[in-house]
Formats: sequence, C-alpha cells, structure tokens
Amino acid sequence: MELFADRAQAGALLAERLQDVHDPVVLALPRGGVAVAVPIARRLGVALDVLVTRKIGYPPAPELGVGAIAEGGEPVFDLSLLRRLGMTPESVADVVEQERHELARRVHAYRGDRPLPSLEGREVIVVDDGLATGSTARAALRAVNAAKPAKVTLAVPVGARETVRSLQEEADEVIAVITPIDFRAVGQWYEHFDQLSDADVLDLLDSV
Repeated sequence: MELFADRAQAGALLAERLQDVHDPVVLALPRGGVAVAVPIARRLGVALDVLVTRKIGYPPAPELGVGAIAEGGEPVFDLSLLRRLGMTPESVADVVEQERHELARRVHAYRGDRPLPSLEGREVIVVDDGLATGSTARAALRAVNAAKPAKVTLAVPVGARETVRSLQEEADEVIAVITPIDFRAVGQWYEHFDQLSDADVLDLLDSV
C-alpha cells in the first residue's frame, strides 16, 4: 500500500471525500491534525479552527494512553485497560490535572481568548492525522456532541481498522482514506511525518 507523502497530501486526498457537506465547521486536533485540515478547509472554502485534546498517560509509562481529555469535555478513559493495569480513573487524577493545565495553555496559545465557534445545529468535521487507539478522537467527538451539532464527521487519512469501527459509535460518519490491517503506528503511513511545534500550528492556521 502506498504511503502518504506528508500530511498536506493526505489532507488533499481526504478533502476529495468531503464534498457533500453544507457550511461545515472544520475542527483540527493539534498538532498534526492541523496540517491535514488545511487543504480540507481550503477545498471547502471554510474557516479552520482547533479542538485541543490531550492524552492521559499511564504514570509509569506516559506514552501508554489510558484515556484523553478534550477542551469543553470530561476525561474519557479506557476502562478495560485501566482494569488490566490494576488502576481506576482516580489513580490518574494527578495526570488528569496536569493535562488540564497543558490543554488550557495550548488553547490560549492557539486561540487566545477567542472561544470555540458555536457548534449547535452545525455540521462539524473533526480532523486528525490518524487513528491508533482513538482515545483523543473519542474525547474530541464526545465534547463536540455535547454541543448539539446537526452532524459530526470524523475525517482521518489513516486509521487502525478496529479503531475506525469503534468510533462509528461516536460520530455520524467516520471517513478514512485507508484502514490497513497491519497497523502499528500512524507515522508508518507517511513518508514525512515531522513533529510540529506550537509555532507551526499558528502558521498553518494563519495560512487558511
């Protein structure tokens, strides 16, 4: 299976599948989702904004996500994973608090004092650069759904097949360009998958 050259090319391919929408709100999950969402917003002729999310890591191994939180929403946990680790949501309360602070910092960095656009009664497209476990996307979708939109679409270039299937319970539609069986990490499906900085995100938002 061919790789995406980079996030911009992946976003252009994804945009081709997002034509049947009416005046949507496009929300990208920083940081990587913003680069994917730029060509989508341009193709649809709409503004681009961010919906900030943070992974909640397992304290002994923070790279292992046991949940996530999105701005405007409550923490969403992988309860079965927590049980296997012998933990509860209360066990990671300190991590949640740390991530709330980082989430607030990023919201201010990306949006300043400007609130999220109103989502009630609108079509909303949530964009990320890929789905592995889907924890941050799940938190984002639940936060969006709480705002009573008319329709919610999750759009990603690539996603683990089981994750894409599970997130269909959280969105009206999940669109993925590819859903490979042999999925190990999002980055393996891109030729160039550079880490983005806050400055990169701001530059991308200004480019739309």
